[in-house]
Amino acid sequence: MVICVTGPMAAGKNFVSSLIEKQVVNGKPFVSIDADVVGHRAVENSTARIIENFGELARQKGIQLVDEKGNLIRRNLGALIFGNNELVARQEAIVYPEITSLINSFIEENKYKNVIVNATVLYKVPVIKRMDAIIYVDCPWFVRLIRAKKRDEMNFSLILARFKSQKGLYSAYRATGVKIFRIFNFCTKKCLQKKIINLFTNC
Repeated sequence: MVICVTGPMAAGKNFVSSLIEKQVVNGKPFVSIDADVVGHRAVENSTARIIENFGELARQKGIQLVDEKGNLIRRNLGALIFGNNELVARQEAIVYPEITSLINSFIEENKYKNVIVNATVLYKVPVIKRMDAIIYVDCPWFVRLIRAKKRDEMNFSLILARFKSQKGLYSAYRATGVKIFRIFNFCTKKCLQKKIINLFTNC
């Protein structure tokens, strides 16, 4: 079984992933891969192509893309392309194939286990079609707002901007055609564990 655990910012997908990892389904344990970590690795692996595509623009704007050791400064890359759909698409065209390759490799390496792919925007890459199911973790926005403020210590305007950027996330996953289960993480840990157990019992 290969599943994607996803959901909007501060809904609790990481926590739900950790609870699922404790389950055994069809006699097999779960292992997980964090797509955020994979994304960082994919960017590192693609540094040369990113510099080739964005280096001149960065120089024009006075933005330093690499540090003294030649490592990509991801925050500066984000600042360079933020808000420009064309630049974002170019960056995704470079990085997403690498992300797909890394996740596919992880799935193959663990083909005798159940696999969790913990990801926010997996619907954007072809590997989504390898998922047997999507578990979408959701929560009321005001609860997520409080959680995000406490966890990340970001100002409210930035958090709300992140929330806005994820509008339509559930619809995007539904459009993949992969079976989707929605779990609301607005209860106690014990209640949430019960929801997960029931999910794997009934699906």
